[in-house]
Amino acid sequence: MKNWLRKHPEVRTIRVAAADLNGQPRGKRIPARFAERVVSDGTRFPLSVLNLDIWGEDIEDSPLVFDHGDADGVLKPTERGFVPMPWLEAPTALLPIWMFRESGVPFEGDPRHVLRAVVDRYKARGLTPVVAMELEFYLIDDSGKTLQVPPSPRSGKRRKAAEALSIRALDAFDTFFTDLYDACEAMDIPADTSTSETGLGQFEVNLMHCDDALRAADDAWLFKMLVKGLARRHGFAASFMAKPYPDYSGNGLHTHFSLLDQFGNNVLSNGGPEGSAVMHQAVAGCLAAMHDCTLIFAPHLNSYDRLVPEAHAPNAVCWAYENRTSAIRIPSGSTAARRIEHRVSGGDVNPYLMLAAILGSALMGIEDEMTPPPPITGNAYALDLPQLPLTWDEAIDTFEQSPIVRRLFHPELIRNYVLTKRQEQRYIAELSPEEQVEVYLDTV
Repeated sequence: MKNWLRKHPEVRTIRVAAADLNGQPRGKRIPARFAERVVSDGTRFPLSVLNLDIWGEDIEDSPLVFDHGDADGVLKPTERGFVPMPWLEAPTALLPIWMFRESGVPFEGDPRHVLRAVVDRYKARGLTPVVAMELEFYLIDDSGKTLQVPPSPRSGKRRKAAEALSIRALDAFDTFFTDLYDACEAMDIPADTSTSETGLGQFEVNLMHCDDALRAADDAWLFKMLVKGLARRHGFAASFMAKPYPDYSGNGLHTHFSLLDQFGNNVLSNGGPEGSAVMHQAVAGCLAAMHDCTLIFAPHLNSYDRLVPEAHAPNAVCWAYENRTSAIRIPSGSTAARRIEHRVSGGDVNPYLMLAAILGSALMGIEDEMTPPPPITGNAYALDLPQLPLTWDEAIDTFEQSPIVRRLFHPELIRNYVLTKRQEQRYIAELSPEEQVEVYLDTV
């Protein structure tokens, strides 16, 4: 890490940042000449900083604040090391960090440590998750009273309709996407295909599969920061909020995963189209935890505007082969590359918590040798199926009371997350719909 700074003398300042429970980067700005001290010794800030609400306010009844004297944690660099921040004008680098207690024990309220604990359980079974993510976002002109698609830098015109898989829509923002891919290259984010989606100014970028789940979550976290920051440099906003426009599709964050054994074999494949017994167990685990973990996949009030029937987002607990109306989809293609696609999450999630919930529930299914219900056929929206929570309030209650959630997450994480969401509930209820959109547009 120290060599990286020596190779980049143009970098004058650095940011050190960790992800809080909402996925917001929390940290400090430090002159580059003092950066080596952070690399060697880490830095410090209160444990409570990773447990702030969406506005960045303390959680009023959190025991992390006054009950424990608002004690410090020790934050150390992750294995990612420095990455450039191409959305800023001055040459700047970001050093991702994660939190430990004074004793050196990982802080259970740090989302990255939550995912690490799940990955460690897979390693103990000789398994390695391979993860890929698809992130949807909107480009938005938010300079007026109402949100609208930005004018094309090429033509100066605003496209007033959704253009699914439109090359013209991509070309209209070619300068932005060229800069985005150049920045992903510089930050070592494996951005692959981009497409125009079904919303007004909506796009999707796929991140390539990765056999390091922590790195995959890092990539998603960094990518969201990059897209939002770079859009502002181009004179508009980019938003991953679940439902910026009531009449258009919401933003999803679909996650694909397979599992490799110690010899590199995909244990979800049996050579046939149906998949292995392990795949069925993993599917069963994901389905068993899906309802109770909805708060992770839909963490904000606006998230529930996306999870409605016939809106290109699942609202029922089910699985299927090659069926995008289902919550769990088994894609077709090479049987050797058999994988599971989890389609519930919105773009507004914390990628560390989301991936911990998905992989943790799949592992629960494997450990318990669970059997899934039969896969559905046809339109999931038209079938009588178990439903996800319909409201934010229901999702919070379910998450707090669930024995499955207690199996997947540390008690401190559950307590902190529920306290955070309860406080956000109280405050967001005081805002108008327009003010609520303003809260979520840039933050999530």
